[in-house]
Amino acid sequence: MDILIKGKPLGFPLRQNELMELMRKPRGFCVSIYMPTHRAGRAIQQDSIRLKNLLGEAEERLIAGGLRHPDVRDVLEPARNLLEDSFFWQHQSDGLAVFLSSEALRYYRLPLDFEELVVVSGRFHVKPLLPLLSDDGRFYVLALSQHEIRLLQGTHYSVSEVNLEEVPEGLAEVLKWNDAEKRLQFHTTTRTPGGERVDPAIGGVRPAVFHGHGVASADDPKDYISRYFHRVDEGLSEVLGGERAPLVLAGVDYLLPIYREVNAYPRLLDEGIEGNPEELSAKELHRRAWTIVQPLFLAEREEAAAAYRHLAGTGSERASEDLEEIVPAAHSGRVEVLFVALGVQKWGAFDPETHMASLHERADPEADDLLDLAAIHTFLNGGTVYAVEPDQVPGGGALAAVLRY
Repeated sequence: MDILIKGKPLGFPLRQNELMELMRKPRGFCVSIYMPTHRAGRAIQQDSIRLKNLLGEAEERLIAGGLRHPDVRDVLEPARNLLEDSFFWQHQSDGLAVFLSSEALRYYRLPLDFEELVVVSGRFHVKPLLPLLSDDGRFYVLALSQHEIRLLQGTHYSVSEVNLEEVPEGLAEVLKWNDAEKRLQFHTTTRTPGGERVDPAIGGVRPAVFHGHGVASADDPKDYISRYFHRVDEGLSEVLGGERAPLVLAGVDYLLPIYREVNAYPRLLDEGIEGNPEELSAKELHRRAWTIVQPLFLAEREEAAAAYRHLAGTGSERASEDLEEIVPAAHSGRVEVLFVALGVQKWGAFDPETHMASLHERADPEADDLLDLAAIHTFLNGGTVYAVEPDQVPGGGALAAVLRY
């Protein structure tokens, strides 16, 4: 039996349209597997063994759900083919998410350190992906220089480089000069304690200078840089289309305002990382960017939690911890803000025709995680989702919602 096999290229951000694909209910049982992985070292040899064990667990659950052995083999075989793929295991991020059905295998190598989890149900379980899709704790760093452009996707705990196929590799690629000697050069300077610029080559105080060999006028260099950054911004729009996570710029100080003039990304932050990013590792850029975005995340989350506590304290019907009320509300677009606990499942069923949700006493292959449904429908309907540790959900339950009406 031929099924679709679709792997997320390492370093590409997860997009909302892919989440919608995962939300589409395929025929038969769905298997969702999450596991931590390693980028390098001897530990990568254990990652394939970990997946093998998790696939064995999924097989037991599928058989217990009534699926025949040949059908179980057809569902799991595409993932089992990855077990001996050494190239696949040598190119991992911090976590691996695998989704299997009779129709498709999809896998995502992502900068999240997942806990091991196997879910067999009527749809894919996607709540562990939400930290990469929600506004809380996910950000980007755009490192600008004349020689290269790097885009990093970060969370609180991890960072990975995003593939930028649509972005020019350097200034020369945009200018397309025929003469290899006609390269734009930047003459950088340093600051004195008083804020003046000092040319390190000659020791005098002077402004930053742009040298362009073979350039018609002194004003051309900034125009060239602006053209370069226009191309960068166009390519970035292809990669980050529909994204809402904050973006931090990194680069020498005279480049940052030029890029800001051409930027079209709506959540570019005012504060950036100054300095030559070519000299900074991804880990160091992540560390500096986190000091910029963390206060923003904390303030937004606390403001949302305070709004919930205020509504709940006044007895407002706009605050709810009732799962059987929140799931239908999320499906119909009524949830404005949702706090939902990671690592917790509440099994049940939801009928979109009657808008009724009901809890089950235990997990079974026909059940859905209602926390998962509430989170995904809130996100897809434009609400804000905070996927947090259980002790960070206001009210002390597994979820808490602020309703729009």
